[in-house]
Amino acid sequence: MSTTDDTRFWDRGARKYARGAVADPAGYERTLDRTRGLLRPDHGVLELGCGTGSTALRLAGGVRRYLATDISTEMIAIAQEKLAAQPVAALALRTATVDELATGTERFDAVLGFNYLHLVRDLPGTLRGIHALLASDGLFVSKTPCLGDMPVPLRLLLLPAIGLARALGKAPHVSVFDTAQLSRRIEAAGFEILATERHGSKRGDPRAFIVARRR
Repeated sequence: MSTTDDTRFWDRGARKYARGAVADPAGYERTLDRTRGLLRPDHGVLELGCGTGSTALRLAGGVRRYLATDISTEMIAIAQEKLAAQPVAALALRTATVDELATGTERFDAVLGFNYLHLVRDLPGTLRGIHALLASDGLFVSKTPCLGDMPVPLRLLLLPAIGLARALGKAPHVSVFDTAQLSRRIEAAGFEILATERHGSKRGDPRAFIVARRR
């Protein structure tokens, strides 16, 4: 399977995804509040893997410019519908990859990636691209399911199921790493990690919220 297959998967499932509820509303709100505290009104912000734009619509009103992107045209189409119903002047939406964005000249004060890094196929390359997209001392803010942090019995049950679903075209690519491994990858791409937090309201939530600064 390839990135093209992942794009097709998200395009096919976009409408179903849009109908789904947030799994952990309290944890999600904590992440939004923490992220708002890191952004300034004069910031230009890039969100990668924005899905149907729910987070972008919540955050874009507090900054100068907010570009929300996703590899899925169908996800962006749904986000455009939401934006038309709830206009936010600072928000723009685009179908794009990190590589495509990095070829441009615009640099951002902050790059956001929520529930995103575990889905990319080339994690080191993606992190280098994010580094290149940031202005000097810019912030990279991420919240990532670190499946390697799950208890071993749960991993032994879940990971084979994910592999089978991927082989059948029923799931996208998913990378498995723990928080320490992800942190090392982020640092190796030229970042200084400022904070590592857990925002989940449920015990054992494997999603790590990481704030890093471009060195």
